[in-house]
Amino acid sequence: MRGRTSAAAAGAMLLLLLGCSADGPLPPAREFGADPQLAAPRPGMLPTIRPARAIGWPDGLRPRAAPGLSVNAFAEELEHPRWLYVLPNGDVLVAETNAPAGSGGFGGIKGWIAGKMMAYAGAGVASADRISLLRDSDGDGRADLRTVFLDGLYSPFGITLVGSDLYVANTDALLRFPYRSGQTAITAPGEKIVDLPAGPLNHHWTKNVIAGPDGRGLFVSVGSNSNIGENGMDNEVDRAAILEVDPATQSYRLFASGLRNPVGMALEPTTGALWTVVNERDELGDQLVPDYLTSVRDGGFYGWPWSYWGGHVDTRVSPSNPERVAQALAPDFALGAHTASLGLAFYNHDAIPSLGGGALIGQHGSWNRYPRAGYKVVFVAFENGAPTGMPGDVLTGFLSPDGEAYGRPVGVAVSGDGAVLVADDVGNVVWRVASER
Repeated sequence: MRGRTSAAAAGAMLLLLLGCSADGPLPPAREFGADPQLAAPRPGMLPTIRPARAIGWPDGLRPRAAPGLSVNAFAEELEHPRWLYVLPNGDVLVAETNAPAGSGGFGGIKGWIAGKMMAYAGAGVASADRISLLRDSDGDGRADLRTVFLDGLYSPFGITLVGSDLYVANTDALLRFPYRSGQTAITAPGEKIVDLPAGPLNHHWTKNVIAGPDGRGLFVSVGSNSNIGENGMDNEVDRAAILEVDPATQSYRLFASGLRNPVGMALEPTTGALWTVVNERDELGDQLVPDYLTSVRDGGFYGWPWSYWGGHVDTRVSPSNPERVAQALAPDFALGAHTASLGLAFYNHDAIPSLGGGALIGQHGSWNRYPRAGYKVVFVAFENGAPTGMPGDVLTGFLSPDGEAYGRPVGVAVSGDGAVLVADDVGNVVWRVASER
């Protein structure tokens, strides 16, 4: 009887939280660009909790592409596709994955509520723990071959190829597999290169990997184990960071830190500089703190958890750390608060001239804002190796008129023919955006 009472109380609390928006009408603020106007922090007893209920795509409906572009389903009926990688021969690898069971570190009623929230937003499914291969052999813009490329992984996410070595970032380790061009499955066992921060508490579970500019080193992104360090900084060792891995010595070093949850990473084509998109902290209001796109300096510190956007102190964090705040670098470009910007790819093809040289960003959308933000793919133009102007929409229409989620975009990639591929983990689709013919 007591268990049923607790569950009922938790259910009532969940309904209350789903209906709550701490801020009310949004004050004016400039949330985007190189010089955002930051809203005043508005912490409260109850944060905004308004996830979009995941409903999937009705028959015949698809996202809306920007004028001059078209969109079609490249592959459908996948299992929670999160990340994409295009091989040199044009084959597309897709990580069908989700968080390991119990990795959020919540127990009791709080854990029950967190689980219900994840299911409501489409993130409560078990991880398929595999990478699938998609091939469009006849060039019609739709995959006609799908195979299980790698199976038996552990919440895999990032994928990158260096020569004949394919690297896969599981949630707890970076693995290396032998790859031969054109093969449709790898059965050889993976070699562990390094362990990655994980463990029973693994709050931000995604680990991404890309090749460094010299082709020898690798960059691996690791999110924080909390919102603002509330689980103790001993649980944040080598987290909220980008690591530089040396596969030859099977070791890594801290490349940059203070990045709450860096996910997408890419090298800017003209300068070779490393860029990332970062999910900033929650529970300071609907318009704070902006997620961001930034270049990443070797040894750079970007503020988390003690400050945001350079020297803006988060007074909730105790003890404070004025010395670290003084070292905090401001990001390059704001992408809007609680947009959950995850995917990042520079457009390096001439098939869609309007996207040339700029950054494509998949915005997954967040539970911690109302009205909702994100739930689209945007484009940021670059000039002389730096972002300029305001973001423009590339793919929208992921929300219904009632604010429910048909889909949620995550990873983005540029295919061999210059189309933009988008992993949609709620719709279970990989979308293909191309120039209208």
